[in-house]
Amino acid sequence: MCGRFTMAIDADDMRTQLALGQMPIDWKARYNIAPSQDIPTVPDPTNRDVVMMRWGLVPFWAKDPSIGYKMINARAETVLEKPSYKNSFKHKRCLILADGFYEWQQAGKTKRPHFFSLKSGEAFAFAGLWDDWEPKGVSSMPGVPGITSCTIITTDANAVVAPVHPRMPVILTGEATHTWLESGNQTELISLLKPLDPKLLRVWEVSSAVNSPANQGSDLIEPVQSLI
Repeated sequence: MCGRFTMAIDADDMRTQLALGQMPIDWKARYNIAPSQDIPTVPDPTNRDVVMMRWGLVPFWAKDPSIGYKMINARAETVLEKPSYKNSFKHKRCLILADGFYEWQQAGKTKRPHFFSLKSGEAFAFAGLWDDWEPKGVSSMPGVPGITSCTIITTDANAVVAPVHPRMPVILTGEATHTWLESGNQTELISLLKPLDPKLLRVWEVSSAVNSPANQGSDLIEPVQSLI
């Protein structure tokens, strides 16, 4: 799974590296992004503007938005089958912007957090799905606003991630970030949902301070013990 990630690159660098359009005016470095928070996404293949969406997919048909807490990730193997994802896969794909992510390694009764990023240090995008949700009947849910939300697609871990966790987010770089948004070819899209080349990824153990979403700051990604 992918339950935490970072987005600490400067807005201008992010725009250049991923060929983005308009950036949020309140862009800031974030070192401990957690589910239910608003996260930066790119849903439009034409303007590639960055828009904020809630992390945790709430399908348009959901009766209650709390379902989003259970849908922060979508398995690549079932995106075409599950009702929660198949419509979004066909019509509402997005990029979710990041420059690193965390996974936890089970070590006895404890879990040790590790930070993963590209060896180049550059930004990348998770393959994401999104949807719009509106309350069904104002009288039944007074004051509840509509929600635009998203989920990160995961796949089997590559050789770098596997010693820490069996799953990893689908990471898109270069031309794949355009194909994911623009293509209408289902086979081509599915082919993108694979583990990243392990030669591109680096990892090290980090402090357990990242366990709490309340903790922020660049010290969260400082290495405790290098694995690779």
